[in-house]
Amino acid sequence: MAALSFEISVLVRYYTYGAPQSPGFLWPATVVFTVVCFIAFWRAGLYRGIWYYASFNDLVAIVKAVTLSILVFLAIMFVATRLQDFPRTALLINWPLLIFLLAGPRFLYRALKDGNWRAAFERDADTRIPVVLVGAGDAAEMFIRDQSRGRNANYRVVGIVDDKPNRIGRDIRGVRVMGTIGELDQVITALDKKGRRPQRLIIASDRIDRMIVRDLLDKADAWGLTLARVPRLTDFANSDNANKPRLVDNGGQLQAIDIADLLGRPRKVLDREAMARLIAGKKVLVTGAGGTIGSELVRQAASFGPAQMTLLDNGEYNLYRIDMEMSEKYPEVPREAVLGDVRDTTRLDQVFAKELPDIVFHAAAFKHVPLNERNPNEAALTNCLGTFNVAEACRNHGVGTMVQISTDKAVNPTNVMGATKRIAEMVCQSLNLARSGGTDTRFVTVRFGNVLGSTGSVVPLFQRQLAAGGPLTVTHPEITRYFMTTGEAVELVLQASAIPEEQTSDAATTEQGNKGEVFVLDMGEPVRIQDLARQMIRLSGLQPDKDVAVEFTGLRPGEKLYEELFHDSEQLVQTGHEGIMLAAPRTIEYAELKTLLDQLNVAATARQTDQTLQVIKTFVPEFESDLTSTPD
Repeated sequence: MAALSFEISVLVRYYTYGAPQSPGFLWPATVVFTVVCFIAFWRAGLYRGIWYYASFNDLVAIVKAVTLSILVFLAIMFVATRLQDFPRTALLINWPLLIFLLAGPRFLYRALKDGNWRAAFERDADTRIPVVLVGAGDAAEMFIRDQSRGRNANYRVVGIVDDKPNRIGRDIRGVRVMGTIGELDQVITALDKKGRRPQRLIIASDRIDRMIVRDLLDKADAWGLTLARVPRLTDFANSDNANKPRLVDNGGQLQAIDIADLLGRPRKVLDREAMARLIAGKKVLVTGAGGTIGSELVRQAASFGPAQMTLLDNGEYNLYRIDMEMSEKYPEVPREAVLGDVRDTTRLDQVFAKELPDIVFHAAAFKHVPLNERNPNEAALTNCLGTFNVAEACRNHGVGTMVQISTDKAVNPTNVMGATKRIAEMVCQSLNLARSGGTDTRFVTVRFGNVLGSTGSVVPLFQRQLAAGGPLTVTHPEITRYFMTTGEAVELVLQASAIPEEQTSDAATTEQGNKGEVFVLDMGEPVRIQDLARQMIRLSGLQPDKDVAVEFTGLRPGEKLYEELFHDSEQLVQTGHEGIMLAAPRTIEYAELKTLLDQLNVAATARQTDQTLQVIKTFVPEFESDLTSTPD
């Protein structure tokens, strides 16, 4: 560009005044000017800038570099030739021309890619709190830009680290990518020596996995820094290209690192087309629609455009809340909020006859281990008989698929909740075995572990204890659990439900040639609960055992040290879908199932606790419990 602009400027100057031929000094002067510009541009960092993030800072750097180049060239030519026969006005032409040739392509590229001409010329401004960004992508650029245009911006980005080594040395809106994430200590040391020590680390990338987040938390603690993140910026909104993420401008607001950032896994590759085929244009009914899993099922199912949604729950407030959320987020989806209990067969028949659902997600259940342990009759009536009632309603009203939400506590259960959920699995397996043909209801069970942040779980408990100043109570030093975010669990539930039946036949076929499908979600590695507690304390900016204590209270009745995803007799088979496995089931004949359920119904309805527990143990021989009598 320097050579081109110089020659154009000189030739324009000469031909404007009618010179008969090109000046003889043009070629050597062009070489000198090009070399001078190369050195000046390199020193000014023009070659480091990323065009997509061109900004006002880059324009200032270009103007300075071009001005310096012309002044240095003018000095060299004066010493060498005393500017004899050299038209000084050519440099006046060259100055704006070269600036245009250097800045024009950058800002044109930025404006075309960004779709926003105004954004390409916004001016950056430093802010008060020095921070280092982790990640050199769209989120980082947007954060820097948001901080530059806000009058009350709080942060001054002094450096960036990224997981891609080829970005080191590049600039984003005038901020240098100083090293890799692994070199963060060296980057902070270098900034400290320059008097630019950061006070915060800010994660500005969704690609950062949980192990790196944990390492960043350790480094932040070691340096006395706060760790935060920018809001997740990708929103797969409807657009001309549905697969292209759209950036959502969040105004530079920061979010605290939460426990999901430390425990979450990279998102699985999902077959969303199959999920859409399962739900789009279908009538969907969700039991327990106001609960943690049920409400997320409602949200995600609504995003696929069902013809009708029926939200069934026995809790008025939770049902009202999810119904209001649906009216705000998915007003175009027809829906019916229905108060009802899965124990009430008359109500279920009434609802199913009216709504005629194509697919039913059964998430209604009692799940709190200590409460179920103290109230086994209620657990049996809801978790066992309630599941059977829903399943029978599906069979009687021509539902295509029923998806039963289960738990890892159903494997080798040591508590009433786990045992009753195992019976619920057996209900669906038995009814699937009893199918007479391809037109009958397909029964699918999806089993997974703990969901982060669900009501009654350990994470909200720790949050309340932290807010009260501690201590955080853990039942046993070695107790472990599997964890998964609510969104990930429901995504995989939908994915498992969408797997065609013929793809599961080899794994799930029994000796009778029928199928009983139990999908098990890959939960990753189990997490020690005391480690979870200590991480949550650190995330709050405090030190475990120093600022907030962790106390061990002893295992509660029915509580296991560890959970299992499979029974020893269940054959594990891969499905070909990431994160989803299939367990060849342990089966029970429908006649035997119905007999035991009738006995359970009689005992639980009469609140004969000992008899209820005896029937549960007959159903689930591996159920180990010392519980013999309870208040209910």
